[in-house]
Amino acid sequence: MDATLNWLTLHLTQGLGPAGVRALLDAFGTPTKIFEASAKELRLVRGIKQSVIETLTKSPPVKQAEQELKNAARLGVDIISWQDNHYPFLLQKIYNPPLVLYVKGRTDILNKPSIAVVGSRAATSYGVKIARQLSSDLSSKVNIVSGLALGIDTAAHQGALESNGTTIAVLGCGLDIIYPHQNTKLARRIEMSAGAIVSEYPFKTTPEAFRFPARNRIISGMSLGVLVVEAAERSGSLITARHALEEGREVFAIPGRVDSIKSTGTHRLLKEGAKLAHTVEDILEEFPGLCQNDVKIDQSERTKSTQPSYTANEQKIINVLDAYPKHIDVIITETGLDISIINESLLLLELKNAIEVLPGQQYRSNVQ
Repeated sequence: MDATLNWLTLHLTQGLGPAGVRALLDAFGTPTKIFEASAKELRLVRGIKQSVIETLTKSPPVKQAEQELKNAARLGVDIISWQDNHYPFLLQKIYNPPLVLYVKGRTDILNKPSIAVVGSRAATSYGVKIARQLSSDLSSKVNIVSGLALGIDTAAHQGALESNGTTIAVLGCGLDIIYPHQNTKLARRIEMSAGAIVSEYPFKTTPEAFRFPARNRIISGMSLGVLVVEAAERSGSLITARHALEEGREVFAIPGRVDSIKSTGTHRLLKEGAKLAHTVEDILEEFPGLCQNDVKIDQSERTKSTQPSYTANEQKIINVLDAYPKHIDVIITETGLDISIINESLLLLELKNAIEVLPGQQYRSNVQ
C-alpha cells in the first residue's frame, strides 16, 4: 500500500482512538510499519485492544480506504495525511488531530495563518453585520475559518469572499454532503475560487449532532485565534472557544446587548478572560507578524502535540470515574451536573481519550 492509503486505512480502523494511534506511531514510526507488524509486536504496545490488533493484522479496512480514494478522485477531493506538507501545522499540534483530512478546493492555503470566526446560527442582524465586516477586513491578512452553518458562520465566509480573501469551511459530515443544504451555493463559491471545504469524515457520513463538537476542534485547531461574535450560554461556539483555550490559542469576543440571550455566551467569555474586540486592530495586535504578512512556523515542531487539559465539569466527571464502568445515571447523581452538561462533557472527554465508552451508556476512566 502507498503512504496515503496506509494513513487512510489506519484512520478508518474502528476502535483506535488518538492515544492508541500515537502509541502505535511512537512504537513503529509509520502506518506502513504498523500494518507490517505481527500480532505479538502489536501486543507490546500499551493500550491497544485485542480487537484492534486482530483488525490490524487480519482484516484492516484496505478495501474501504481504496474506495474512498476512488470516490475522492471522482469528486475532486484531495485526501492529505497527518505527515503531508499541506496538512495544517497548527492543527497537527493539538492533542487529537485527525489522521487525514478530506479537502475540496485549495490545499495550498491550509498553512496560511488563519482566524476562526464563529457564532450563533440564529444570529441577529447586528451579529451578521459585525461578523461580515470583520471577516472582510481580516481576510486581507488571514484565512477566515468557520463551519458553514447558518448565521454567523455564513456571514464570516461571505465577508471573506466579498473582499477576495480566502476562507475555509470545516464540515461535520462527509464532503459529498453539504450541510446545511441552504449553503450549497456558498460552499461551491468557496471551493471554486477562494478557499477550501474540509472534513475528517469519510464520504457518506451524515451530519449528526454529536459530530459537531469534534468538528469544532478542527476549526480552532487550525487557527491562531477564535473570534466569537454571538453565542448563547450553551452553544457550539463556546465549545470551539474552549478548544482554543485548551490549545493555548487566543480567544476574542464581540460585546452585545446586555439584555440579549445571543450575548450571554460572549459576555461570559469576556468575564473569563477573552479579549474584547471592537475592531480588526484589536485582533491583529495580538499577532504582530500578521502586520508584516509573515507568521513564521517552525516546521521542525510539526510532529509535537500538547497534553489535554480539562474544564471544571470534565474534571468532576473524571473524579467520579475509575477503571470500573459506571452508568450515566450514576455519573449524574455523583457529580450533580445537568444531563446536557454531562452529555457534552462525556463527548469531549471521549475525544481527549480520557474515558472509554462502553455499551449500555457505561463509562470508565482512561486517566492514570
